[in-house]
Amino acid sequence: MIFFRLLSRLPLPVLYGISDVLSFLLLHVIRYRRNVVLDNLTRSFPEKSPAEIKQIARRFYKNLGDLIVETIKQSKLPPDFFLKHIKFPNIELIQEKILAGQTIIGMSSHQANWEWIPAALVLNKMPVDSIYKPLSSPFFEQLMVDIRSHLGPVPTPMNALPRQMVLRKHIPRIIGLIADQVPDVPEQAYWTDFLHQDSPFYPGSERLARSRKMAVYFFDIVRVRRSYYEVTFRLIAEPPYDNLPLGAIMEGYRDVLEASIRRNPSDWLWSHKRWKHWRGKYASISPKLE
Repeated sequence: MIFFRLLSRLPLPVLYGISDVLSFLLLHVIRYRRNVVLDNLTRSFPEKSPAEIKQIARRFYKNLGDLIVETIKQSKLPPDFFLKHIKFPNIELIQEKILAGQTIIGMSSHQANWEWIPAALVLNKMPVDSIYKPLSSPFFEQLMVDIRSHLGPVPTPMNALPRQMVLRKHIPRIIGLIADQVPDVPEQAYWTDFLHQDSPFYPGSERLARSRKMAVYFFDIVRVRRSYYEVTFRLIAEPPYDNLPLGAIMEGYRDVLEASIRRNPSDWLWSHKRWKHWRGKYASISPKLE
């Protein structure tokens, strides 16, 4: 913990120098999940040449290095930094909901630097419960909770969400979900085509939206340049949901996420094993929500 605290005190320009070295090491020396990255990119963009795939991969590792050092620095950044460096072009869409006393679901993904966004939202007077998948290491779990709670977001483990919904029901807020993770139980996932591949998604976002009658937005995160981000809110669905077919919210998320990835492919986390499961592995899987 002391090592990370010391690193977090370094100025961002110094940390970006470390990022340059780190991204080079990850790509060329350690070769961190290099085969996974190249395979994911090749299967997702069959229309691109090998040279284009390698260029996206190089930019991805540069983005990954920046993400690591920016996350380390996060707990030392003052409020003014987030207000200056993270812009929300259509922020009024969400502010209107919060001011009207409504809680909404914000579906995001592993794009650019997703870790900084909750703090910026809180500073713009929009409380956030950041739902996350707990880490297996107690050390890194506590480290990330400390980082993610900086300036007011409420990090909430996935299994604690039902209790949190009861405890904080009086607070209009954003339920922030990183919804592109691989489900732990693929048999219970929502399966659909995504980037030319049969893909499982957590179905909980749609179930929560329907049961609580909450509007669902996609938080489209774009890296403008180092340390500067822009987040555009894109409506996926809003109640009433009586006549909306089951699965429509998940399909809507799939559509806006894929479009966002195609606009800025190197910003997505290509090193995660998104397609380690496939329907043929399991005896009985339905793509539909029940």
